[in-house]
Amino acid sequence: MLSYASGVSDLPLLGETIGANLERTVARFGDREALVDVAAGRRWTYAELDADVDRLARGLLARGVERGDRVGIWAPNCAEWVITQYATAKIGAILVNVNPAYRTHELRYVVEQSGLRLLISAISFKTSDYRAMVTEIGFEDVVYIGTSEFTDLFREGPVPVADLAFDDAINIQYTSGTTGFPKGATLSHHNILNNGYFVGELINYTEHDRICLPVPLYHCFGMVMGNLAATSHGACIVLPAPGFDPAATLAAVASERCTSLYGVPTMFIAELGLPDFSGHDLSTLRTGIMAGSPCPVEVMKRVVAEMNMSEVAICYGMTETSPVSTMTRPDDTLARRTETVGRVMPHLESKVVDPDSGRPVPYGEPGELCTRGYSVMLGYWNQPEATAEAIDAARWMHTGDLATMDDEGYVNIVGRIKDLVIRGGENVYPREVEEFLYTHPDIADVQVIGVPDAKYGEELMAWVVLRPEAPPLTAEAVREFCAGKLTHYKVPRYVHVVEGFPMTVTGKVRKVEMREQAVGILGLEDAAAIRNA
Repeated sequence: MLSYASGVSDLPLLGETIGANLERTVARFGDREALVDVAAGRRWTYAELDADVDRLARGLLARGVERGDRVGIWAPNCAEWVITQYATAKIGAILVNVNPAYRTHELRYVVEQSGLRLLISAISFKTSDYRAMVTEIGFEDVVYIGTSEFTDLFREGPVPVADLAFDDAINIQYTSGTTGFPKGATLSHHNILNNGYFVGELINYTEHDRICLPVPLYHCFGMVMGNLAATSHGACIVLPAPGFDPAATLAAVASERCTSLYGVPTMFIAELGLPDFSGHDLSTLRTGIMAGSPCPVEVMKRVVAEMNMSEVAICYGMTETSPVSTMTRPDDTLARRTETVGRVMPHLESKVVDPDSGRPVPYGEPGELCTRGYSVMLGYWNQPEATAEAIDAARWMHTGDLATMDDEGYVNIVGRIKDLVIRGGENVYPREVEEFLYTHPDIADVQVIGVPDAKYGEELMAWVVLRPEAPPLTAEAVREFCAGKLTHYKVPRYVHVVEGFPMTVTGKVRKVEMREQAVGILGLEDAAAIRNA
């Protein structure tokens, strides 16, 4: 009765490259709409998209880009991002996703660490002047989207048949990295094509679906769970805006009659919080995906009830596993879809192990979640030691997440190993406390961290975002709300009211940064000050 599960499936894995899969879809659904860039007012059928992909592929070849060369894409969500993704795949170049939020020193690191051959970049986005930063680091082989040089990349003529294998590296994605520089997770055609395909299968995508993608394309959530799930099923990709905008997202759902909507929890919270939320026609929605960070139960219930997303799925994974490892199914009960991250994906294995011994733990006991199968990355780009630390000799990817698995294979994420708070010898999983605090009528969002304490080693601190027009919230009021409902050592000692949390561009909360800030506040001010901040 150990915590292990394998994903059975009647459907085989796809043994083909991304380019070959796109060609099959174009042959079946050439006249159907494939891509809509709402902000730019542009549309492509599958035949038109494939034609532009081929033109860009020919241009890259003419510029000297060869199989295995690294081609960077540094831009917000736009049609050019999608076209570049498939063009590089067709010629066997390795697409390097550059985080739109990067600054100069981060850009330089990625360019040098990946050995970038060419960069396709936006000129600017929000407060970032990409052209100035590229100039500052002295990188010269760059083409800017929206210029004549980019337009000139598109060439007519046949695309030479490339000698590609589906196990070839095709994508490098740099992990967020909480300490030091990020690592480049290197993924193959086989990794990401199959992951996108099976995500789409499990939420029943067909050529009639239209997927609204406000999540960043630079991350697996956008380019794999979104783009590849769509193109492997003949569905339509809808890009509502270059960056996340809750109003633009719901407007795109309504105007484009989207059937599916993606987002991290904070995105759904922002959409539900719009003053005119009820005025948006979301009647065409049936499904979608909430992922990227733990999904609050109360938020999930509102998404199902108020956004018409009765078949919404929870996905769990990480960049290094292409990304999805476990997922809920449409026929799962609401409890399963709000209290777990589902079951193991088809053709994958999951186990929960004791972090110290590496042995699987019994059902229901917490341990580290590990994943094995087609989705596990090839490794970190040019970092064999880091790869060996993450992937063991038996090819299990160690996630660093604490989880439990029940006897039906459903997985519940209870926190990060590094986030576990040990207060006076008692283990406290912040996720459990967060889920309870979401039931407070004045709390819109909450994150719980551990902060140093002389007596107990660590104490709990809740960072809270209040609902609009909610009254001030004190630690005393929170303790009263928790009294008799949470064990005393799980009740936060400190409450810090904020407008928002430190986030990565993909919507993951940076608890490391929160702890650093909290320690600074506690070290500079009297402890009582933060309790009512």
